[in-house]
Amino acid sequence: MTSSRNPTLGIWLMVAAVATFAAQDAFAKHLAGTYSTQMIIMIRYWVFAGFVTLLALRRPEGFRAAIRSARLPTHLVRSCLLVGEICLIVWGYTQIGLINSLAIFSVCPLLIVALSGPILGERISWQRWAAVAAGMVGVLVILRPGMGVFSWAAILPLAAAFMFALYSVLTRLTTRGEATFPAFFWPGVIGAGLITTIGLPSLTPMLPQDAGFLAVYCGLSILSHWLLLKCYEQVEAARVQPYAYLQLVFVTIIGMTVYGEVLELPVAIGSVIVVAAGLYALSLERRTA
Repeated sequence: MTSSRNPTLGIWLMVAAVATFAAQDAFAKHLAGTYSTQMIIMIRYWVFAGFVTLLALRRPEGFRAAIRSARLPTHLVRSCLLVGEICLIVWGYTQIGLINSLAIFSVCPLLIVALSGPILGERISWQRWAAVAAGMVGVLVILRPGMGVFSWAAILPLAAAFMFALYSVLTRLTTRGEATFPAFFWPGVIGAGLITTIGLPSLTPMLPQDAGFLAVYCGLSILSHWLLLKCYEQVEAARVQPYAYLQLVFVTIIGMTVYGEVLELPVAIGSVIVVAAGLYALSLERRTA
């Protein structure tokens, strides 16, 4: 899409999407605190795979044409990355909380900038490298290495951010000269197969109320992706990307009110640095677009 249909609607759809992602994170933290992370992610993937298959069956060009891709090996790599990223970030929620995990994960857009050079062959200006460096400084402020507050669990959201950044860059690579739907379909289907081999041994009975929470969690996963799809139908991705940082705000509110987490001053300062650097990098990208 080269122009916006309804920018205002697109913005509100993005805000709704990130609010849904934040609620999804809250349910993930609760469920993974009681049950195996792999089991929770596995069931989520089953539902999502069914969702993308239904979408493929409803495509006007037909099922086979909709999912046809000449880059299945790359989709396999993307699927592995996405499964690993989701498992690591959810594990991080159970170890260091929602607020700290997402604060660290917010460096992801800057990692995408850094990886787009060597993988996509894009020219990275010194201003964009400066934004990446500033974002990493923000992460160091959050982590505070050498001050007795750094823990191994802080590596989980950082590794998840790197994996999702690599996944995103490879997504851009696969959609060069190819329809975008296969890049949406294959990670859901391949990922379901991958996580099933890992999570099936961890499958255990659930309490009735937790089964209800799991159903809501899976529903939120589908809703969030549907909202994003509708958002990008209305407005260019670059135009609404700054609003994605609102997820950090929503998660902070949920973490403090629902889970009693504390927003520490270094985490707040580091988050501001990371978000500011990310917004600056996005502004540079929009200028050159």
